[in-house]
Amino acid sequence: MEYSLVCHNLYAFSFSPVKNKLFLLGIMFLLWVYMLYSCVGYCATMPSLVVDNYRGKETGSVVGKRIENNGRVDLMSRLLPRPQPWVDIESDYDEPSVRTSSRDLLNNDVDAYRGAEDWDEMRGEGQRAPEPGAMSSFSNGSGSKKLPQAIIIGVKKGGTRALLEFLRVHPDIRAVGAEPHFFDRNYENGLEWYRELMPKTLEGQITMEKTPSYFVTREAPARISTMSRDTKLIVVVRDPVTRAISDYTQTLSKNPDIPTFESLTFKNRTTGLIDTSWSAIQIGIYAKHLDNWLQYFPMGQILFVSGERLISDPAGELGRVQDFLGLKRIITDKHFYFNQTKGFPCLKKAEGSSKPHCLGKTKGRTHPNIHPEVVQRLRDFYRPFNMKFYQMTGHNFGWD
Repeated sequence: MEYSLVCHNLYAFSFSPVKNKLFLLGIMFLLWVYMLYSCVGYCATMPSLVVDNYRGKETGSVVGKRIENNGRVDLMSRLLPRPQPWVDIESDYDEPSVRTSSRDLLNNDVDAYRGAEDWDEMRGEGQRAPEPGAMSSFSNGSGSKKLPQAIIIGVKKGGTRALLEFLRVHPDIRAVGAEPHFFDRNYENGLEWYRELMPKTLEGQITMEKTPSYFVTREAPARISTMSRDTKLIVVVRDPVTRAISDYTQTLSKNPDIPTFESLTFKNRTTGLIDTSWSAIQIGIYAKHLDNWLQYFPMGQILFVSGERLISDPAGELGRVQDFLGLKRIITDKHFYFNQTKGFPCLKKAEGSSKPHCLGKTKGRTHPNIHPEVVQRLRDFYRPFNMKFYQMTGHNFGWD
Protein backbone atom coordinates (compact mmCIF):
# COMPACT_ATOMS: atom_id res chain seq x y z
CA MET A 1 0.00 0.00 0.00
CA GLU A 2 2.82 2.38 0.98
CA TYR A 3 4.78 1.48 -2.17
CA SER A 4 1.77 2.24 -4.40
CA LEU A 5 1.30 5.62 -2.74
CA VAL A 6 4.94 6.62 -3.39
CA CYS A 7 4.72 5.61 -7.08
CA HIS A 8 1.51 7.59 -7.44
CA ASN A 9 3.13 10.70 -5.99
CA LEU A 10 6.16 10.37 -8.27
CA TYR A 11 3.93 9.92 -11.28
CA ALA A 12 1.87 12.99 -10.41
CA PHE A 13 5.02 15.09 -9.85
CA SER A 14 6.76 14.13 -13.10
CA PHE A 15 3.77 14.89 -15.28
CA SER A 16 2.46 18.01 -13.56
CA PRO A 17 1.56 20.87 -15.95
CA VAL A 18 3.99 23.26 -14.24
CA LYS A 19 6.94 20.96 -14.71
CA ASN A 20 6.03 20.33 -18.34
CA LYS A 21 5.98 24.07 -19.05
CA LEU A 22 9.31 24.58 -17.32
CA PHE A 23 10.80 21.72 -19.30
CA LEU A 24 9.59 23.20 -22.63
CA LEU A 25 10.82 26.67 -21.70
CA GLY A 26 14.22 25.20 -20.93
CA ILE A 27 14.42 23.54 -24.34
CA MET A 28 13.34 26.78 -26.07
CA PHE A 29 15.98 28.76 -24.19
CA LEU A 30 18.72 26.33 -25.27
CA LEU A 31 17.57 26.56 -28.89
CA TRP A 32 17.59 30.38 -28.69
CA VAL A 33 21.15 30.38 -27.29
CA TYR A 34 22.30 28.02 -30.07
CA MET A 35 20.72 30.19 -32.81
CA LEU A 36 22.29 33.33 -31.33
CA TYR A 37 25.71 31.66 -31.25
CA SER A 38 25.33 30.53 -34.89
CA CYS A 39 24.30 34.03 -35.97
CA VAL A 40 27.31 35.60 -34.27
CA GLY A 41 29.60 33.09 -35.98
CA TYR A 42 28.08 33.89 -39.36
CA CYS A 43 28.34 37.65 -38.86
CA ALA A 44 31.99 37.30 -37.95
CA THR A 45 32.73 36.09 -41.47
CA MET A 46 30.82 38.84 -43.23
CA PRO A 47 33.79 41.22 -43.71
CA SER A 48 35.38 38.75 -46.14
CA LEU A 49 32.26 39.02 -48.26
CA VAL A 50 31.79 42.77 -48.23
CA VAL A 51 35.36 44.04 -48.18
CA ASP A 52 35.55 44.35 -51.96
CA ASN A 53 32.11 45.96 -52.15
CA TYR A 54 32.77 48.57 -49.51
CA ARG A 55 36.48 49.30 -49.81
CA GLY A 56 35.82 51.77 -52.60
CA LYS A 57 32.81 53.28 -50.81
CA GLU A 58 34.32 53.95 -47.40
CA THR A 59 35.54 57.33 -48.52
CA GLY A 60 31.92 58.33 -49.16
CA SER A 61 28.61 57.60 -47.53
CA VAL A 62 29.77 54.61 -45.50
CA VAL A 63 32.40 56.67 -43.72
CA GLY A 64 29.62 58.90 -42.49
CA LYS A 65 27.95 55.91 -40.88
CA ARG A 66 31.08 55.17 -38.87
CA ILE A 67 30.76 58.39 -36.84
CA GLU A 68 29.86 57.61 -33.25
CA ASN A 69 26.36 58.49 -32.16
CA ASN A 70 25.78 58.88 -28.38
CA GLY A 71 28.74 56.61 -27.67
CA ARG A 72 27.55 53.86 -29.96
CA VAL A 73 29.01 52.94 -33.35
CA ASP A 74 26.98 51.68 -36.29
CA LEU A 75 27.06 47.86 -36.60
CA MET A 76 28.23 47.95 -40.23
CA SER A 77 31.21 50.12 -39.27
CA ARG A 78 32.31 47.45 -36.80
CA LEU A 79 32.03 44.73 -39.43
CA LEU A 80 33.93 46.58 -42.16
CA PRO A 81 37.76 46.44 -42.06
CA ARG A 82 39.79 49.61 -42.24
CA PRO A 83 40.67 50.55 -45.84
CA GLN A 84 44.11 49.62 -47.12
CA PRO A 85 46.55 52.51 -47.76
CA TRP A 86 46.23 51.85 -51.49
CA VAL A 87 43.90 53.68 -53.83
CA ASP A 88 45.57 53.42 -57.23
CA ILE A 89 43.06 52.38 -59.89
CA GLU A 90 44.24 51.19 -63.32
CA SER A 91 46.97 53.81 -63.44
CA ASP A 92 49.33 54.79 -66.24
CA TYR A 93 53.03 54.03 -66.47
CA ASP A 94 55.63 56.27 -64.95
CA GLU A 95 57.57 57.92 -67.75
CA PRO A 96 61.29 57.09 -68.12
CA SER A 97 63.65 59.43 -66.28
CA VAL A 98 65.61 60.42 -69.43
CA ARG A 99 63.71 63.01 -71.46
CA THR A 100 63.69 66.61 -72.66
CA SER A 101 62.20 69.44 -70.64
CA SER A 102 58.98 69.37 -72.70
CA ARG A 103 58.55 65.70 -71.89
CA ASP A 104 59.13 66.40 -68.20
CA LEU A 105 56.19 68.77 -68.35
CA LEU A 106 54.12 66.18 -70.21
CA ASN A 107 54.98 63.56 -67.60
CA ASN A 108 53.83 65.84 -64.78
CA ASP A 109 50.53 66.44 -66.55
CA VAL A 110 49.97 62.71 -67.00
CA ASP A 111 50.76 62.04 -63.33
CA ALA A 112 48.22 64.67 -62.32
CA TYR A 113 45.50 62.64 -63.99
CA ARG A 114 46.85 59.21 -63.01
CA GLY A 115 44.14 56.70 -62.22
CA ALA A 116 41.21 58.71 -63.59
CA GLU A 117 40.70 56.95 -66.91
CA ASP A 118 39.28 53.64 -65.69
CA TRP A 119 37.58 54.86 -62.52
CA ASP A 120 34.20 54.94 -64.27
CA GLU A 121 34.39 51.25 -65.14
CA MET A 122 36.00 50.23 -61.85
CA ARG A 123 33.71 51.98 -59.38
CA GLY A 124 30.73 49.86 -60.42
CA GLU A 125 32.81 46.70 -60.40
CA GLY A 126 32.93 46.41 -56.64
CA GLN A 127 29.13 46.39 -56.45
CA ARG A 128 28.79 42.99 -58.05
CA ALA A 129 27.44 40.36 -55.72
CA PRO A 130 29.46 37.16 -55.23
CA GLU A 131 28.16 34.05 -56.93
CA PRO A 132 25.88 31.90 -54.74
CA GLY A 133 28.46 29.11 -54.45
CA ALA A 134 31.18 31.51 -53.41
CA MET A 135 28.81 33.19 -50.94
CA SER A 136 28.08 29.97 -49.08
CA SER A 137 31.73 28.93 -48.99
CA PHE A 138 33.11 32.25 -47.77
CA SER A 139 30.32 32.76 -45.25
CA ASN A 140 31.58 29.62 -43.52
CA GLY A 141 35.00 31.23 -43.12
CA SER A 142 36.76 29.03 -45.70
CA GLY A 143 39.38 30.30 -48.09
CA SER A 144 42.57 32.25 -47.45
CA LYS A 145 44.57 35.07 -48.98
CA LYS A 146 47.53 33.88 -51.03
CA LEU A 147 50.26 35.56 -53.03
CA PRO A 148 49.39 35.51 -56.76
CA GLN A 149 50.34 32.45 -58.77
CA ALA A 150 49.85 34.34 -62.06
CA ILE A 151 50.40 38.00 -62.97
CA ILE A 152 49.47 40.01 -66.06
CA ILE A 153 52.66 42.09 -66.35
CA GLY A 154 51.97 44.11 -69.52
CA VAL A 155 51.67 45.96 -71.68
CA LYS A 156 49.98 49.33 -71.26
CA LYS A 157 47.25 49.95 -73.87
CA GLY A 158 47.61 46.36 -75.04
CA GLY A 159 44.31 45.00 -73.70
CA THR A 160 45.20 43.99 -70.15
CA ARG A 161 41.98 45.31 -68.62
CA ALA A 162 39.87 43.36 -71.13
CA LEU A 163 41.84 40.17 -70.47
CA LEU A 164 41.44 40.47 -66.71
CA GLU A 165 37.70 41.14 -66.96
CA PHE A 166 37.24 38.13 -69.24
CA LEU A 167 39.31 35.85 -66.98
CA ARG A 168 37.29 36.78 -63.90
CA VAL A 169 34.34 34.91 -65.38
CA HIS A 170 36.20 31.66 -64.68
CA PRO A 171 35.15 30.18 -61.32
CA ASP A 172 38.71 29.04 -60.57
CA ILE A 173 40.23 32.53 -60.95
CA ARG A 174 40.12 35.20 -58.28
CA ALA A 175 41.73 38.52 -59.20
CA VAL A 176 42.31 41.96 -57.73
CA GLY A 177 40.35 44.58 -59.66
CA ALA A 178 42.73 47.51 -59.17
CA GLU A 179 46.43 47.54 -59.95
CA PRO A 180 48.57 46.87 -56.83
CA HIS A 181 51.81 48.26 -58.35
CA PHE A 182 53.66 46.28 -55.72
CA PHE A 183 56.77 45.31 -57.68
CA ASP A 184 57.36 48.80 -59.07
CA ARG A 185 56.04 51.38 -56.57
CA ASN A 186 55.10 49.69 -53.29
CA TYR A 187 57.78 47.03 -52.87
CA GLU A 188 59.01 48.54 -49.61
CA ASN A 189 55.64 47.69 -48.02
CA GLY A 190 56.57 44.00 -47.97
CA LEU A 191 54.94 40.77 -49.10
CA GLU A 192 52.43 40.64 -46.24
CA TRP A 193 51.03 44.00 -47.32
CA TYR A 194 50.82 42.63 -50.84
CA ARG A 195 49.11 39.44 -49.69
CA GLU A 196 46.44 41.41 -47.84
CA LEU A 197 45.41 43.04 -51.12
CA MET A 198 44.55 39.66 -52.61
CA PRO A 199 41.05 38.15 -52.53
CA LYS A 200 40.38 34.96 -50.58
CA THR A 201 40.68 31.79 -52.61
CA LEU A 202 39.58 28.22 -52.10
CA GLU A 203 41.65 25.11 -52.76
CA GLY A 204 42.27 24.79 -56.50
CA GLN A 205 41.58 28.46 -57.30
CA ILE A 206 44.24 30.76 -58.77
CA THR A 207 45.01 34.22 -57.38
CA MET A 208 45.84 36.82 -60.03
CA GLU A 209 46.66 40.49 -60.39
CA LYS A 210 47.57 42.81 -63.25
CA THR A 211 49.93 45.77 -63.36
CA PRO A 212 51.08 46.53 -66.94
CA SER A 213 54.02 48.68 -65.85
CA TYR A 214 55.85 45.61 -64.50
CA PHE A 215 56.92 44.65 -68.04
CA VAL A 216 59.02 47.82 -68.44
CA THR A 217 60.24 47.99 -64.81
CA ARG A 218 63.85 46.80 -64.60
CA GLU A 219 63.57 45.57 -60.99
CA ALA A 220 60.27 43.70 -61.43
CA PRO A 221 61.60 40.34 -62.79
CA ALA A 222 64.04 39.84 -59.92
CA ARG A 223 61.45 40.85 -57.33
CA ILE A 224 58.77 38.52 -58.67
CA SER A 225 61.31 35.70 -58.93
CA THR A 226 62.24 36.27 -55.28
CA MET A 227 58.56 35.92 -54.33
CA SER A 228 58.17 32.72 -56.38
CA ARG A 229 60.11 31.32 -59.32
CA ASP A 230 56.99 29.37 -60.31
CA THR A 231 54.90 32.50 -60.97
CA LYS A 232 53.20 32.37 -64.37
CA LEU A 233 53.48 35.60 -66.36
CA ILE A 234 51.07 36.88 -69.01
CA VAL A 235 51.90 39.69 -71.46
CA VAL A 236 49.28 41.20 -73.78
CA VAL A 237 51.10 42.69 -76.77
CA ARG A 238 49.80 44.84 -79.60
CA ASP A 239 51.17 46.43 -82.76
CA PRO A 240 53.67 48.89 -81.20
CA VAL A 241 52.72 51.69 -83.62
CA THR A 242 49.01 51.41 -82.82
CA ARG A 243 49.87 51.03 -79.15
CA ALA A 244 51.93 54.25 -79.15
CA ILE A 245 49.10 56.19 -80.80
CA SER A 246 46.61 54.77 -78.29
CA ASP A 247 48.96 55.75 -75.45
CA TYR A 248 49.14 59.30 -76.80
CA THR A 249 45.36 59.42 -77.24
CA GLN A 250 44.85 58.54 -73.60
CA THR A 251 47.15 61.35 -72.46
CA LEU A 252 45.57 63.78 -74.93
CA SER A 253 42.10 63.08 -73.51
CA LYS A 254 43.33 64.25 -70.10
CA ASN A 255 45.46 67.14 -71.29
CA PRO A 256 44.51 68.65 -74.68
CA ASP A 257 47.43 71.11 -74.51
CA ILE A 258 50.22 68.55 -74.92
CA PRO A 259 52.46 68.74 -78.02
CA THR A 260 51.44 66.89 -81.17
CA PHE A 261 52.18 63.21 -81.63
CA GLU A 262 54.62 64.02 -84.44
CA SER A 263 56.67 66.48 -82.36
CA LEU A 264 56.97 63.98 -79.50
CA THR A 265 57.88 61.10 -81.80
CA PHE A 266 60.95 62.68 -83.45
CA LYS A 267 64.09 64.11 -81.96
CA ASN A 268 64.59 65.81 -85.29
CA ARG A 269 61.71 65.92 -87.78
CA THR A 270 64.04 66.61 -90.71
CA THR A 271 66.33 63.64 -90.14
CA GLY A 272 63.49 61.39 -88.99
CA LEU A 273 65.38 60.28 -85.85
CA ILE A 274 62.93 58.62 -83.44
CA ASP A 275 63.02 59.78 -79.82
CA THR A 276 63.15 56.58 -77.78
CA SER A 277 63.18 58.52 -74.50
CA TRP A 278 59.43 59.04 -74.89
CA SER A 279 57.75 56.19 -73.03
CA ALA A 280 55.03 55.82 -75.67
CA ILE A 281 57.79 54.76 -78.07
CA GLN A 282 60.00 52.93 -75.58
CA ILE A 283 57.29 50.57 -74.28
CA GLY A 284 56.80 49.10 -77.77
CA ILE A 285 60.39 47.83 -78.00
CA TYR A 286 59.19 44.49 -76.65
CA ALA A 287 62.36 42.52 -77.38
CA LYS A 288 64.45 44.81 -75.20
CA HIS A 289 62.15 44.40 -72.19
CA LEU A 290 61.75 40.65 -72.72
CA ASP A 291 65.54 40.22 -72.51
CA ASN A 292 65.37 41.44 -68.93
CA TRP A 293 62.63 38.96 -67.99
CA LEU A 294 64.40 35.98 -69.54
CA GLN A 295 67.25 36.43 -67.08
CA TYR A 296 64.91 35.29 -64.31
CA PHE A 297 62.11 33.26 -65.96
CA PRO A 298 62.16 30.60 -68.70
CA MET A 299 60.11 31.28 -71.82
CA GLY A 300 57.77 28.45 -70.86
CA GLN A 301 56.50 30.49 -67.90
CA ILE A 302 55.58 33.50 -70.04
CA LEU A 303 52.49 33.58 -72.25
CA PHE A 304 52.11 36.25 -74.92
CA VAL A 305 48.53 37.16 -75.77
CA SER A 306 47.74 38.99 -79.01
CA GLY A 307 45.86 42.20 -78.32
CA GLU A 308 44.47 42.11 -81.86
CA ARG A 309 43.16 38.54 -81.52
CA LEU A 310 41.72 39.39 -78.12
CA ILE A 311 39.32 41.63 -80.07
CA SER A 312 38.75 39.48 -83.17
CA ASP A 313 38.69 36.09 -81.39
CA PRO A 314 38.42 36.54 -77.61
CA ALA A 315 37.36 32.94 -76.96
CA GLY A 316 40.39 31.62 -78.86
CA GLU A 317 42.87 33.73 -76.89
CA LEU A 318 41.10 32.96 -73.63
CA GLY A 319 41.40 29.26 -74.47
CA ARG A 320 45.18 29.63 -74.71
CA VAL A 321 45.29 31.48 -71.38
CA GLN A 322 43.18 28.83 -69.64
CA ASP A 323 45.46 26.10 -70.99
CA PHE A 324 48.53 28.03 -69.82
CA LEU A 325 47.08 28.33 -66.32
CA GLY A 326 46.18 24.65 -66.23
CA LEU A 327 42.45 25.34 -66.03
CA LYS A 328 39.49 23.73 -67.73
CA ARG A 329 38.28 25.66 -70.79
CA ILE A 330 35.11 27.14 -69.33
CA ILE A 331 35.23 30.58 -71.01
CA THR A 332 34.08 30.00 -74.61
CA ASP A 333 32.29 31.76 -77.48
CA LYS A 334 29.00 31.62 -75.60
CA HIS A 335 30.32 34.19 -73.10
CA PHE A 336 30.87 36.98 -75.66
CA TYR A 337 29.00 39.25 -78.02
CA PHE A 338 30.45 41.98 -80.24
CA ASN A 339 29.45 45.56 -79.46
CA GLN A 340 29.23 47.34 -82.81
CA THR A 341 29.22 50.80 -81.21
CA LYS A 342 32.42 50.33 -79.19
CA GLY A 343 34.05 47.97 -81.67
CA PHE A 344 34.99 45.56 -78.89
CA PRO A 345 33.75 42.21 -77.62
CA CYS A 346 31.70 42.35 -74.42
CA LEU A 347 30.69 39.78 -71.84
CA LYS A 348 27.14 38.48 -71.93
CA LYS A 349 27.35 37.95 -68.18
CA ALA A 350 30.06 39.51 -66.06
CA GLU A 351 31.50 37.98 -62.90
CA GLY A 352 28.80 37.71 -60.24
CA SER A 353 26.20 39.39 -62.46
CA SER A 354 23.43 38.35 -64.81
CA LYS A 355 23.77 41.49 -66.94
CA PRO A 356 25.97 42.12 -70.01
CA HIS A 357 29.18 44.02 -69.31
CA CYS A 358 31.39 46.12 -71.58
CA LEU A 359 34.54 47.95 -70.62
CA GLY A 360 34.16 51.57 -69.52
CA LYS A 361 33.70 54.59 -71.74
CA THR A 362 37.44 55.30 -71.61
CA LYS A 363 38.04 52.23 -73.80
CA GLY A 364 37.78 52.50 -77.56
CA ARG A 365 38.62 56.19 -77.92
CA THR A 366 38.88 57.55 -81.45
CA HIS A 367 42.55 58.04 -82.36
CA PRO A 368 43.72 61.36 -83.80
CA ASN A 369 44.73 61.46 -87.46
CA ILE A 370 48.46 60.84 -87.76
CA HIS A 371 50.25 61.66 -91.01
CA PRO A 372 50.92 58.44 -93.01
CA GLU A 373 54.59 59.37 -93.35
CA VAL A 374 54.96 59.45 -89.55
CA VAL A 375 53.24 56.08 -89.23
CA GLN A 376 55.55 54.60 -91.88
CA ARG A 377 58.65 56.00 -90.16
CA LEU A 378 57.53 54.31 -86.94
CA ARG A 379 56.90 51.01 -88.71
CA ASP A 380 60.39 51.14 -90.18
CA PHE A 381 61.80 51.90 -86.72
CA TYR A 382 59.99 49.02 -84.99
CA ARG A 383 60.50 46.40 -87.74
CA PRO A 384 63.90 45.02 -86.57
CA PHE A 385 62.72 44.94 -82.95
CA ASN A 386 59.54 43.14 -84.00
CA MET A 387 61.53 40.56 -85.96
CA LYS A 388 63.70 39.85 -82.92
CA PHE A 389 60.60 39.60 -80.74
CA TYR A 390 59.03 37.09 -83.15
CA GLN A 391 62.19 34.98 -82.98
CA MET A 392 62.36 35.13 -79.19
CA THR A 393 58.72 34.11 -78.70
CA GLY A 394 58.44 31.76 -81.68
CA HIS A 395 55.29 33.56 -82.81
CA ASN A 396 54.72 35.98 -85.69
CA PHE A 397 52.16 38.56 -84.58
CA GLY A 398 51.83 40.00 -88.11
CA TRP A 399 52.55 43.64 -87.33
CA ASP A 400 54.65 44.16 -90.47
